[in-house]
Amino acid sequence: MNVLVNAGPWLAVPPPGYGGIENVVATLVPALRERGVRVVLATVGTSTLEADEHITVFPEGQFAHLQKPYNQVMGLAHAHQTRLAGELRRRDDIDLVHDHLEVVGPAVLSALGGPPVLHTLHWDLRKHPEFYSAFPPSIAVNGVSHSQLARAPQALREAALGAVHLATPLADEDIRAERGEHLVVMGRVCGLKGQHIAARVCQKLGLPLVLAGPVSGLNSPAELDAVAQDPGHPLHGHPDVRYHLERVTPYLDGDLIRWIGSVGGAERDGLYASARASLFPIQWDEPGGTAIVEALALGVPPVGLRRGCLPEIIEHGRTGFLADTEEELAEWVLRVDELDPEECRREARRRFSPAVMAERYLELYERARRGREKS
Repeated sequence: MNVLVNAGPWLAVPPPGYGGIENVVATLVPALRERGVRVVLATVGTSTLEADEHITVFPEGQFAHLQKPYNQVMGLAHAHQTRLAGELRRRDDIDLVHDHLEVVGPAVLSALGGPPVLHTLHWDLRKHPEFYSAFPPSIAVNGVSHSQLARAPQALREAALGAVHLATPLADEDIRAERGEHLVVMGRVCGLKGQHIAARVCQKLGLPLVLAGPVSGLNSPAELDAVAQDPGHPLHGHPDVRYHLERVTPYLDGDLIRWIGSVGGAERDGLYASARASLFPIQWDEPGGTAIVEALALGVPPVGLRRGCLPEIIEHGRTGFLADTEEELAEWVLRVDELDPEECRREARRRFSPAVMAERYLELYERARRGREKS
């Protein structure tokens, strides 16, 4: 099978730090190629992931431009997708397109015709109700959790081929480190992720907490400070920047509670693997949960609020703890040493390895192709 995997124009594959979708693609492509699939990867020039072919428009990721006014960024996704469409028009050897580009991907591909398309839904499906309630019927879709699909518009829910839980490049790794006392929250710093709740809980309990992740694309405390001190900067009033400054910064003391910015690669692995637990005090219905799978794969018990995909990924009392309130969250944090890190690793290998995800996607590819043949 010859599959064109569309990662989009936003970040390199794999990403240097933050990048949930790009990490998923970086996990899936090698596993597909191990199974004999020829992969054409549509991405940006700085991507280092091996594939049989690369298609690029931009030499580097365009994620940093997303915070600019719409009239300055509206052409980025379309330029990438127009290049992809041109490639599909000129060649007839692509058996299927696996698309990961939000909205613009299926909108362009549905008008193009050509090979069958499987579009993976990585996000909150209530964001674009007009689009998703009239989703192009020629495009096959899948979700990243059953809870995500349960909240989708009815037409989209009925058309979905199913849900494929995410894996990460860490899923088959065997990285171990001496377990420390710190807890960690990994991911984009914003109100939906609830870093202020994790900070409040750990401050009350007297437990060290490390917050790691970008703030509106700002990857370090120095970058954030520069934006905070410049009222004319485009990000100065951004909601994520305000959230960090107003609701997270008051807890930061440089000792017990720290924000270290974005981390990736070996630094991220070491921070995770040496943590006592990973916290997920999410304030929304998380659709996919790549950070949870990363934690499990490194033997770091996750403790989070019972929302979104968390109950599908975490087995309460065996591979993590789930709470309904902030008070319960604090109680379970004090009991994380009851959980077996090796059980977390085993669960990640059993359910969330790259091999498991690739096999599931191969099934959906065949279903998408059969569906196109029948129509």
